[in-house]
Amino acid sequence: MTMNSPARSPRRLLSAFLAAGLLAWVAGCNLIPPPQADPTHYYVLNGPSLTEAGSPGGKLRLGLRPLELAPYLRKGAIVVRLGSNELLYKDEARWGEPLEAGISRTLRAQLLTQPAVARVYTPPYPIDQDRDYDIAVTILRCEGATDNAGHSTAKFSAQIEITSVKNPGLVVARRIFNAPDAAWDGHNYSALAESLSAAIAALSAETVAALPDTP
Repeated sequence: MTMNSPARSPRRLLSAFLAAGLLAWVAGCNLIPPPQADPTHYYVLNGPSLTEAGSPGGKLRLGLRPLELAPYLRKGAIVVRLGSNELLYKDEARWGEPLEAGISRTLRAQLLTQPAVARVYTPPYPIDQDRDYDIAVTILRCEGATDNAGHSTAKFSAQIEITSVKNPGLVVARRIFNAPDAAWDGHNYSALAESLSAAIAALSAETVAALPDTP
């Protein structure tokens, strides 16, 4: 009978142990799922190209204050309201910039297209430029909505307050703007962003219409 050499036996045990460990590692690697593609899509509001000058015949010089946003709209995800009280935050559909920044950018560009407007300034206001009115806007709704009957629409509303710069503290207009509901299929978030952009264009027209006829 041939006996195993005592010197070689530990080597064989070590080799078997390493081989078993390698097989376990390979098997474990096969259990790791392959990386998945990120399903998130990002959306922005759109409008006219932003320029410093308004309409050639415009006379009004406006200051657009930093926008206030309803707290539930600050999460970065596009909001869909179900019925009256339930909110869904769509993690796979997100705004590509802070929503207040996107609305402010779009609103300023839309204001500059209004025939009566010459300039729209944002803080910090230039010291050497006079303004006629300051505009404060609070966004109350900017979202998709699905009612109990399953109909989906784009919802946008805002509070506008316009104050005189030449008469500090004088509020010349204050009103609530509700954009007409725009039909939405409940799934196409690019179309939802387009409808909300159109609502901001309507907000700019409503804002200028609320101004006194002359500075």
